[in-house]
Amino acid sequence: MESSNDRTTGGGAGSDRAPAADGVTAARVLVVDDDPTVSEVVSGYLERAGFTVHRAADGPSALEAAARHRPHLVVLDLMLPGMDGLEVCRRLRARENGNPAVAVVMLTAHGDEEERILGLEVGADDYVTKPFSPRELVLRVRSVLRRASSAVPADEPLLVAAGLAVDPAGRRATKGGAELALTLREFDLLAYFLRHAGQVCGRERLMREVWGWDFGDLSTVTVHVRRLRAKIEEDPADPQLIRTVWGAGYRFEAAPDPTRRAGAAAGAQTEAGHA
Repeated sequence: MESSNDRTTGGGAGSDRAPAADGVTAARVLVVDDDPTVSEVVSGYLERAGFTVHRAADGPSALEAAARHRPHLVVLDLMLPGMDGLEVCRRLRARENGNPAVAVVMLTAHGDEEERILGLEVGADDYVTKPFSPRELVLRVRSVLRRASSAVPADEPLLVAAGLAVDPAGRRATKGGAELALTLREFDLLAYFLRHAGQVCGRERLMREVWGWDFGDLSTVTVHVRRLRAKIEEDPADPQLIRTVWGAGYRFEAAPDPTRRAGAAAGAQTEAGHA
């Protein structure tokens, strides 16, 4: 029997991949919050927006519901009984193992920048601070899913550079032939860098063209760049692929200098701390 904390409205399980038509139709969303009022209000708004919604009230039941229903996106409160949202997010990411990444929108306390950054560090794609407007949350959910399901021409060639290969249509990325475990935003960010190799990309530009936002907290970009470096750089503390251009943004080096010694560049340690 389904518990009161694991309710669903709408269609069945369907495909594991995010819906392709408009990015939201028939998408499954898991709402995880131990406050029944917040959970009910958020679920109601998402259901009226056309989503299939499941609910959980704590960390362990969230993981169980995610395994059972395989949602396209999880709205995840940071403060949960039994297991906090950070650990839930870590375990969701660990489970993917090459499967399509589930999107995560984390709910964090208002004004707590450290919590927001921690959420992004463990793999959240976006966050909304409490108190929040349910309409704003629906817009964020739509935005994340739309980016995940953006139509890519089936004949778009592989993006290949510096030992990396990105298949935009298949949403697969490899380094030296080994598949990379990337979140939705990390994948989009890497594909964007490869498409614009050699160009300086400011954080505002990346937020607009990768996240689809005209405004927002630019530390979101910084954290995602740091996470991406950890997965593609030989030495993330001395990055040679995604280079920081001081006062301007980042530049992807399609052919990094193989003779450059780690730590030899002036200010390398400062650069690593910046992003």
